[in-house]
Amino acid sequence: MDFTSIGGIVFAIVCILGGQALEGGHASSLGQATAFIIVVGGTIGAVAVAFPMPDFIKGMKMAGLAFKNKKDDSPAIIKEIVELAAVARREGVLALEQKLAEIKDPFLKRAVSFLVDGVDAHVARDSLETEIHHEFDSASVAAKVWESGGGFAPCVGIIGAVLGLIHVMENLSDPSKLGGGIATAFVATVYGVGVANLLFLPMAAKIKRKLGLERDRKTLIAEGVLSIQSGLNPQVLEEKLNSYAGIHGPKKEGEPPKK
Repeated sequence: MDFTSIGGIVFAIVCILGGQALEGGHASSLGQATAFIIVVGGTIGAVAVAFPMPDFIKGMKMAGLAFKNKKDDSPAIIKEIVELAAVARREGVLALEQKLAEIKDPFLKRAVSFLVDGVDAHVARDSLETEIHHEFDSASVAAKVWESGGGFAPCVGIIGAVLGLIHVMENLSDPSKLGGGIATAFVATVYGVGVANLLFLPMAAKIKRKLGLERDRKTLIAEGVLSIQSGLNPQVLEEKLNSYAGIHGPKKEGEPPKK
């Protein structure tokens, strides 16, 4: 569970409602079902028009990514790659074929299989990089779906406000209802701007960030496996991958320089 996403939304709402209460307002004045239906329904419809059905469905399915945390397994992945490098250095690259069944990560297994099959380094790099970028671009459509929702929601909120004002103008004969009617009309604008800036746009940003982290993770795997193919020393490889992943550890006293 990503507590920053949930906590951020809750904190923002509490602060907004708290500020309104300090100004003498009441939270109940924002509870307008019709405004909610107009804004949410209108925004969903606009997003559905903007994207093909497969992209729209993917965006809906990947919404949970903004609220889920995937454990960073970079240290474990680096350790596994370094162990594979040590095996390849002692026994040769073909010895890695016996290790394939033990590799759990699908992308790492596919990359190691390139080594075992003797695929040229340039071909292997192109294949792995193409897969990484294609997967990132394909998944990024989910962020674009929510980003577009953040663009449409405030405009749909204005539509809701105008519709409310039209209703108010139809009842000018009763001045006692004007104040409450106008206030209700503008609730749709609050919903539109609030949903866009507190939910849709932050969700899009969080999804983009997590997809970027997954892309970096797979790039690390690709670089590690290709370094094995080039015959890089396992200790040097470990330092290289740790630097790439931003993992820094103190150098052991008296440790000789690695070649």
